Amino acid sequence: MNIEGIIFDMDGVLLDTEKLYVKFWCQGANFYGYEMKEYHALSIRSMARPFAIEKLKSYFGEDFDYYKVHEKRIELMDKFIEKNGIETKPYAQEILKFLKENHYKTALATATGIEKTKTYLKQTGLYDYFDKIVCASMVERGKPEPDIYLKAAELLKLNPDECIAVEDSPNGIKSAHRAGCITVMIPDLDLPDENTKKNTYKVLGNLNELKKLLAEIKS
Repeated sequence: MNIEGIIFDMDGVLLDTEKLYVKFWCQGANFYGYEMKEYHALSIRSMARPFAIEKLKSYFGEDFDYYKVHEKRIELMDKFIEKNGIETKPYAQEILKFLKENHYKTALATATGIEKTKTYLKQTGLYDYFDKIVCASMVERGKPEPDIYLKAAELLKLNPDECIAVEDSPNGIKSAHRAGCITVMIPDLDLPDENTKKNTYKVLGNLNELKKLLAEIKS
């Protein structure tokens, strides 16, 4: 196995923002009278908008107003971040620095929009570590389809099987696996189920454990 690139999901992997998405999706939906619970919000993590709309309508009916709830979620989350800032996940900066020093190519593959992605990365000091950034709006189909990982590998000028994809969600793992990447999961808000485990090369406890895995692959 020859690994030359690492492609990261952002929310829940590098930034401790996934918990905020879940919290404010629920609050936004509740504001408009939809009884969204944490498990509903968890099911759409990293999911592209068309798939998320379909999933949420399956829970709350065809009259579920995704766009109205989405706008409310953004409003609430933006206010929270403006007041409290953004936390990185443990070892986020350390692992990105390590990868640069050891000449790995790095990319980001995220469902978050490009401007917000850049803002978050710059606020947390992570922006300059990335060679390429790919957001869902840049590909035809977002996660769990493989397009975003295929695009990231292409921009790094690597084959997907030369890239480790680091994810925290089942939808992200499915996307990376379908693209042919070597999938690594670092669970954030929940543990992988059996189907997710089948699509995962390795489950790690934190980002720092990626160093050991890369050493094992090289040896």
